Amino acid sequence: MSIIHSFDPAGREIISPSEANEKIPDFPETLLVCFTEKFAELIVGRTGAEQIGAFFAGRTIPVYKFARGGRTLGFYHSPVGGAASAAILEEAIARGGKRFLFFGSCGSLDKNITAGKLLVPVAAYRDEGASYHYAPAGDYIKVITAERLAAIFKEMQVPFVRTKTWTTDAFYRETQRNMLARKEEGCAAVEMECASVMAVGRFRGVDVYQFLYAADCLDGDGWDRRILGAMPDDMRAPIADIALDAAERIACLPH
Repeated sequence: MSIIHSFDPAGREIISPSEANEKIPDFPETLLVCFTEKFAELIVGRTGAEQIGAFFAGRTIPVYKFARGGRTLGFYHSPVGGAASAAILEEAIARGGKRFLFFGSCGSLDKNITAGKLLVPVAAYRDEGASYHYAPAGDYIKVITAERLAAIFKEMQVPFVRTKTWTTDAFYRETQRNMLARKEEGCAAVEMECASVMAVGRFRGVDVYQFLYAADCLDGDGWDRRILGAMPDDMRAPIADIALDAAERIACLPH
Protein backbone atom coordinates (compact mmCIF):
# COMPACT_ATOMS: atom_id res chain seq x y z
CA MET A 1 0.00 0.00 0.00
CA SER A 2 1.47 3.35 -1.02
CA ILE A 3 1.18 6.60 0.89
CA ILE A 4 -1.72 7.81 -1.29
CA HIS A 5 -3.84 5.07 0.31
CA SER A 6 -2.98 6.06 3.90
CA PHE A 7 -6.02 8.21 4.70
CA ASP A 8 -8.18 6.28 7.17
CA PRO A 9 -10.86 8.72 8.36
CA ALA A 10 -12.86 6.17 10.33
CA GLY A 11 -9.92 4.35 11.86
CA ARG A 12 -9.36 4.59 15.63
CA GLU A 13 -6.18 6.45 16.56
CA ILE A 14 -3.83 4.37 18.70
CA ILE A 15 -2.29 7.51 20.21
CA SER A 16 -4.81 10.32 20.63
CA PRO A 17 -3.42 13.85 20.94
CA SER A 18 -5.87 14.59 23.77
CA GLU A 19 -4.69 11.54 25.71
CA ALA A 20 -1.00 12.27 25.18
CA ASN A 21 -1.11 15.96 26.17
CA GLU A 22 -2.18 17.46 29.46
CA LYS A 23 -4.52 20.42 29.34
CA ILE A 24 -3.04 23.86 30.06
CA PRO A 25 -5.43 26.14 32.00
CA ASP A 26 -6.66 29.16 30.02
CA PHE A 27 -4.87 28.00 26.87
CA PRO A 28 -5.24 30.66 24.12
CA GLU A 29 -7.67 29.89 21.30
CA THR A 30 -5.66 31.94 18.77
CA LEU A 31 -1.94 31.26 18.31
CA LEU A 32 0.78 32.82 16.19
CA VAL A 33 3.43 30.39 14.95
CA CYS A 34 6.86 31.08 13.42
CA PHE A 35 9.72 28.85 12.25
CA THR A 36 12.91 30.73 13.19
CA GLU A 37 14.62 31.48 16.49
CA LYS A 38 15.19 35.15 15.66
CA PHE A 39 11.51 35.73 14.92
CA ALA A 40 10.61 33.90 18.13
CA GLU A 41 12.92 36.10 20.20
CA LEU A 42 11.58 39.22 18.51
CA ILE A 43 7.92 38.36 19.13
CA VAL A 44 8.47 37.37 22.77
CA GLY A 45 10.41 40.58 23.33
CA ARG A 46 7.84 42.77 21.55
CA THR A 47 4.86 41.31 23.42
CA GLY A 48 6.31 40.52 26.85
CA ALA A 49 4.87 37.02 26.40
CA GLU A 50 4.63 34.72 29.41
CA GLN A 51 5.50 31.03 29.07
CA ILE A 52 2.55 28.83 30.02
CA GLY A 53 3.83 25.40 29.07
CA ALA A 54 5.84 23.50 26.49
CA PHE A 55 5.72 20.95 23.71
CA PHE A 56 8.46 18.36 23.26
CA ALA A 57 9.86 17.25 19.89
CA GLY A 58 13.49 16.37 20.48
CA ARG A 59 13.76 19.75 22.17
CA THR A 60 11.63 21.79 24.49
CA ILE A 61 9.28 24.12 22.59
CA PRO A 62 7.92 26.80 24.91
CA VAL A 63 4.36 27.98 24.37
CA TYR A 64 3.49 31.51 25.44
CA LYS A 65 0.52 33.77 25.93
CA PHE A 66 0.30 37.55 25.69
CA ALA A 67 -2.34 40.26 25.67
CA ARG A 68 -3.05 42.24 22.52
CA GLY A 69 -6.06 44.33 21.59
CA GLY A 70 -7.90 43.26 24.71
CA ARG A 71 -7.54 39.57 23.86
CA THR A 72 -5.22 36.78 24.96
CA LEU A 73 -3.16 35.26 22.15
CA GLY A 74 -0.66 32.42 22.13
CA PHE A 75 2.66 31.89 20.40
CA TYR A 76 5.18 29.12 19.74
CA HIS A 77 8.23 28.43 17.56
CA SER A 78 7.43 25.39 15.42
CA PRO A 79 9.97 22.87 14.19
CA VAL A 80 10.62 23.03 10.45
CA GLY A 81 9.07 20.41 8.17
CA GLY A 82 5.62 19.03 7.49
CA ALA A 83 5.64 16.06 9.86
CA ALA A 84 7.06 17.98 12.83
CA SER A 85 4.89 21.06 12.37
CA ALA A 86 1.78 18.88 11.96
CA ALA A 87 2.53 16.92 15.16
CA ILE A 88 3.02 20.06 17.28
CA LEU A 89 -0.10 21.60 15.75
CA GLU A 90 -2.01 18.48 16.85
CA GLU A 91 -0.79 19.01 20.42
CA ALA A 92 -1.76 22.70 20.36
CA ILE A 93 -5.24 21.80 19.10
CA ALA A 94 -5.61 19.15 21.80
CA ARG A 95 -4.82 21.79 24.42
CA GLY A 96 -7.49 24.17 23.16
CA GLY A 97 -6.15 26.07 20.13
CA LYS A 98 -8.79 26.90 17.51
CA ARG A 99 -7.14 29.48 15.24
CA PHE A 100 -3.52 29.41 14.06
CA LEU A 101 -1.52 31.87 11.97
CA PHE A 102 1.71 30.36 10.62
CA PHE A 103 4.30 32.53 8.92
CA GLY A 104 7.72 31.72 7.51
CA SER A 105 10.12 31.89 4.62
CA CYS A 106 9.86 30.25 1.23
CA GLY A 107 11.87 29.92 -1.92
CA SER A 108 10.66 32.00 -4.84
CA LEU A 109 9.75 30.18 -8.04
CA ASP A 110 8.75 33.41 -9.79
CA LYS A 111 10.74 36.48 -8.79
CA ASN A 112 8.41 38.75 -10.77
CA ILE A 113 5.46 37.73 -8.56
CA THR A 114 7.14 37.50 -5.15
CA ALA A 115 9.32 40.63 -5.18
CA GLY A 116 8.34 43.10 -2.45
CA LYS A 117 5.17 41.26 -1.42
CA LEU A 118 4.03 38.79 1.17
CA LEU A 119 2.47 35.61 -0.20
CA VAL A 120 -0.90 34.15 0.79
CA PRO A 121 -1.09 30.49 -0.28
CA VAL A 122 -4.41 29.48 -1.83
CA ALA A 123 -3.45 25.83 -2.43
CA ALA A 124 -0.46 23.64 -1.59
CA TYR A 125 1.06 20.90 -3.74
CA ARG A 126 1.36 17.80 -1.56
CA ASP A 127 4.96 16.69 -2.08
CA GLU A 128 5.20 15.57 1.56
CA GLY A 129 3.82 12.77 3.69
CA ALA A 130 1.76 14.07 6.60
CA SER A 131 -1.18 15.42 4.61
CA TYR A 132 -1.99 11.97 3.17
CA HIS A 133 -2.93 10.79 6.67
CA TYR A 134 -5.40 13.69 7.11
CA ALA A 135 -7.04 14.14 3.71
CA PRO A 136 -7.94 12.01 0.66
CA ALA A 137 -5.19 11.70 -1.92
CA GLY A 138 -4.84 14.51 -4.47
CA ASP A 139 -2.17 16.73 -5.94
CA TYR A 140 -3.22 19.90 -4.09
CA ILE A 141 -4.96 20.81 -0.87
CA LYS A 142 -6.99 24.02 -0.86
CA VAL A 143 -6.24 26.67 1.76
CA ILE A 144 -9.78 27.47 2.87
CA THR A 145 -8.70 30.45 5.02
CA ALA A 146 -6.85 32.23 2.20
CA GLU A 147 -9.56 34.77 1.37
CA ARG A 148 -10.07 35.68 5.02
CA LEU A 149 -6.37 36.40 5.40
CA ALA A 150 -6.36 38.31 2.11
CA ALA A 151 -9.18 40.51 3.43
CA ILE A 152 -7.19 41.17 6.60
CA PHE A 153 -4.10 42.16 4.60
CA LYS A 154 -6.20 44.48 2.45
CA GLU A 155 -7.58 46.11 5.58
CA MET A 156 -4.03 46.49 6.90
CA GLN A 157 -2.83 47.81 3.51
CA VAL A 158 -0.15 45.11 3.32
CA PRO A 159 1.21 44.37 -0.18
CA PHE A 160 0.55 40.70 -0.93
CA VAL A 161 -0.19 38.26 -3.70
CA ARG A 162 -2.22 35.07 -3.72
CA THR A 163 -0.41 32.02 -5.06
CA LYS A 164 -0.20 28.27 -5.05
CA THR A 165 2.77 26.84 -3.15
CA TRP A 166 4.85 23.68 -3.43
CA THR A 167 5.21 21.88 -0.09
CA THR A 168 8.07 19.37 -0.13
CA ASP A 169 9.83 17.17 2.41
CA ALA A 170 13.00 17.01 0.31
CA PHE A 171 14.77 20.36 0.57
CA TYR A 172 17.84 19.02 -1.26
CA ARG A 173 15.83 17.29 -4.00
CA GLU A 174 14.10 20.32 -5.46
CA THR A 175 15.11 19.52 -9.02
CA GLN A 176 14.92 21.90 -11.95
CA ARG A 177 12.36 19.72 -13.72
CA ASN A 178 10.06 19.56 -10.69
CA MET A 179 10.46 23.28 -10.06
CA LEU A 180 9.41 24.10 -13.62
CA ALA A 181 6.43 21.74 -13.39
CA ARG A 182 5.18 23.39 -10.20
CA LYS A 183 5.76 26.87 -11.63
CA GLU A 184 3.76 25.92 -14.73
CA GLU A 185 0.88 24.95 -12.41
CA GLY A 186 0.93 28.37 -10.74
CA CYS A 187 3.20 27.86 -7.74
CA ALA A 188 5.29 30.95 -7.01
CA ALA A 189 6.74 29.51 -3.79
CA VAL A 190 8.28 26.37 -2.33
CA GLU A 191 8.28 25.58 1.41
CA MET A 192 7.98 22.61 3.76
CA GLU A 193 4.84 22.94 5.90
CA CYS A 194 1.75 24.42 4.23
CA ALA A 195 0.09 21.25 2.88
CA SER A 196 0.69 19.42 6.16
CA VAL A 197 -0.70 22.02 8.56
CA MET A 198 -3.64 22.81 6.30
CA ALA A 199 -4.59 19.13 6.17
CA VAL A 200 -4.40 18.83 9.96
CA GLY A 201 -6.51 21.96 10.42
CA ARG A 202 -9.21 20.76 8.05
CA PHE A 203 -9.32 17.28 9.61
CA ARG A 204 -9.51 18.63 13.19
CA GLY A 205 -11.98 21.38 12.34
CA VAL A 206 -9.80 24.35 13.30
CA ASP A 207 -8.80 27.42 11.29
CA VAL A 208 -5.22 27.43 10.00
CA TYR A 209 -3.89 30.52 8.22
CA GLN A 210 -0.48 31.03 6.64
CA PHE A 211 1.56 33.69 4.91
CA LEU A 212 5.06 33.50 3.46
CA TYR A 213 7.92 35.80 2.58
CA ALA A 214 10.45 34.95 -0.14
CA ALA A 215 13.97 34.38 1.25
CA ASP A 216 15.90 32.59 -1.49
CA CYS A 217 15.20 32.25 -5.21
CA LEU A 218 15.09 29.19 -7.47
CA ASP A 219 13.83 31.17 -10.48
CA GLY A 220 16.94 31.32 -12.65
CA ASP A 221 19.91 29.32 -13.88
CA GLY A 222 20.85 28.32 -10.32
CA TRP A 223 20.14 28.94 -6.67
CA ASP A 224 20.27 32.52 -5.37
CA ARG A 225 20.58 32.43 -1.56
CA ARG A 226 19.50 36.07 -1.11
CA ILE A 227 18.48 36.60 2.54
CA LEU A 228 18.05 32.93 3.50
CA GLY A 229 19.55 32.60 6.98
CA ALA A 230 20.70 36.21 6.92
CA MET A 231 17.59 38.39 7.07
CA PRO A 232 18.46 41.94 8.16
CA ASP A 233 16.78 43.15 11.35
CA ASP A 234 15.14 46.08 9.57
CA MET A 235 13.29 43.58 7.37
CA ARG A 236 12.39 41.13 10.14
CA ALA A 237 10.71 43.65 12.46
CA PRO A 238 8.01 44.81 9.99
CA ILE A 239 7.10 41.21 9.16
CA ALA A 240 6.78 40.40 12.88
CA ASP A 241 4.50 43.42 13.34
CA ILE A 242 2.33 42.35 10.41
CA ALA A 243 2.06 38.86 11.90
CA LEU A 244 1.05 40.23 15.30
CA ASP A 245 -1.53 42.62 13.83
CA ALA A 246 -2.99 39.89 11.62
CA ALA A 247 -3.18 37.43 14.52
CA GLU A 248 -5.04 40.04 16.58
CA ARG A 249 -7.61 40.40 13.79
CA ILE A 250 -7.91 36.64 13.35
CA ALA A 251 -8.67 36.34 17.08
CA CYS A 252 -11.78 38.47 16.47
CA LEU A 253 -13.16 36.17 13.77
CA PRO A 254 -15.74 33.53 14.63
CA HIS A 255 -14.47 29.96 14.62
